[in-house]
Amino acid sequence: MQVSLSDIGKRFNHKWVFKGLNMQFDSGLHYAVTGKNGSGKSTLLLIAAGYMSPSRGKVNWQINEKEIEPEKVFEHLSLASPYLELVEEFTLEETLKFHQKFKTFINGFNTESLIELSGLGESRHKSIRHFSSGMKQRVKLLLAIMSHTPLVLLDEPCANLDSDAVKWYQRLKTEFGSDRTFVICSNHNSEEYPEVRHVFSI
Repeated sequence: MQVSLSDIGKRFNHKWVFKGLNMQFDSGLHYAVTGKNGSGKSTLLLIAAGYMSPSRGKVNWQINEKEIEPEKVFEHLSLASPYLELVEEFTLEETLKFHQKFKTFINGFNTESLIELSGLGESRHKSIRHFSSGMKQRVKLLLAIMSHTPLVLLDEPCANLDSDAVKWYQRLKTEFGSDRTFVICSNHNSEEYPEVRHVFSI
């Protein structure tokens, strides 16, 4: 999946978060967008996802050179971010089953195999509200990366992860990220975008 951002700008009230940005994310490649806090990385990611409209400029989405209508973009992407909430009342098992109603998993994976892959099997029947922040982040990354989508958007994927969980995330990205477009926003933390050659700074 290809995403093109042309002369993108975003303003809240009278303040511009950024303007004049031009970026292209090509199919099957992995990108990082880096910048300090408040630079607009999360806003840019939401614009690329079609969840937010730019104040100026144009966004274009394509698959196999065929343009995707803005209202259909969500069908082709998955997103993980610290500010996105999980359903706290669900257990891990219920979360995976609920998610599958909206997005299918990568071929060959089901609820059972994903629970094993998550490393959270002992907590499968525990409510998400009782998960630590690091465990919740694992679930968000699992849902995003293991969904059968050509575009994966990750905002600060290593937030709240310990060193073992960071390695788990990196293995997940390497093993299941080939031939898919990844856009990763980060505060210059190279652990979050390993093996990424294309880096934009804002």
